[in-house]
Amino acid sequence: MSVLAHRSQVLTLYKDLLHHSSKFAAYNFRDYAVRRTRDAFHAAKNETDPAKIEALIRKAEQQLEVVKRQSVISQLYGGQKLVVENPKNQKILRRH
Repeated sequence: MSVLAHRSQVLTLYKDLLHHSSKFAAYNFRDYAVRRTRDAFHAAKNETDPAKIEALIRKAEQQLEVVKRQSVISQLYGGQKLVVENPKNQKILRRH
């Protein structure tokens, strides 16, 4: 597979993972999933070995399926929002 094809596939996976990670109902899970996605892609951004790139893509695809399932489940059992998620409190938290 060409570098350009890998690039577009990787960007699509990255966007999909971020999108579905942001759907978690619980703030802590949502924050962790987004941070983990960014860290994993950042760590692998300079990889040049095609075999390793293919393995990383397969792993990301598996992770995307897990995140999709878990985000739907978390929405079924979502609880109250935390203080840090309340827009009114954002102004208060930013002042300090």
